[in-house]
Amino acid sequence: MAEGAGRGDREIRSLFERLALAAGCEIMAVRSGGFVVHGKADNSPVTLADTRAEEIILAGLERELPDIPHVGEEEISAGKVPAELGDCFILIDPLDGTREFVSGSDEFTVNIALVRNGAPEIGVVLAPARNEGYSALPGLAERFTVSSEGKIETRHTICTSEPRKPPRIVASRSHRTAETDDFIAGFPDAKIVSVGSSLKFCLLAEGKADLYPRFGRTMEWDTAAGDAVLRAAGGHTRLIDGGPFVYGKRGRQDDRDFANPWFISETQR
Repeated sequence: MAEGAGRGDREIRSLFERLALAAGCEIMAVRSGGFVVHGKADNSPVTLADTRAEEIILAGLERELPDIPHVGEEEISAGKVPAELGDCFILIDPLDGTREFVSGSDEFTVNIALVRNGAPEIGVVLAPARNEGYSALPGLAERFTVSSEGKIETRHTICTSEPRKPPRIVASRSHRTAETDDFIAGFPDAKIVSVGSSLKFCLLAEGKADLYPRFGRTMEWDTAAGDAVLRAAGGHTRLIDGGPFVYGKRGRQDDRDFANPWFISETQR
């Protein structure tokens, strides 16, 4: 059982799915009605869809899981930081892939994840423009489809595949770096798949890719939900030196709270 008034993992996952679906509906409503793009302090874009989606998710979490601390991307941008996190907390990215959203692509997601003892264990990744999503419990990863009424219609278990040679490498569509290109150059015959947002983790989780190198800036809310899906499907994420990739990073002198180091995600533990 997790923290949260005695709720079990499946109940928490169900809550995350409901909140992601509600947030996704709001995102699509904003998209169809037109929106203005603003710049945050770090020069990343933000829209009304980001803020409204996070408001929906946070209201649900505060109502249903008031005893579990949460960290939301837009909350952090506004300077609202939990005093304490403890061993169990929730990470929220209400609209991962804002650049994709703004450009008209369908490769943006709603991400919600529960972290325990530094590892993402329950996660939901919803791609509202694709009417599909992914969810994770410890040891169980699923892909689901969403009906026109905004309800989960079908779901099936997914798992990683045996790594191929040459590998299928996932690269960021909007944040490709020279270091990433150097890594990919070490696999001259690799097939490169470019996709936005946390869908990169999900491609590995359902056996459609083998490696996801990220040699560039990400934050914990960007990665936690997708990473939870990958880990539940049989894969893992590690630092480039092979060390463990953990969540809840705070109080460091050399980087911002919740900032991730470079990492590599793979299809096998």
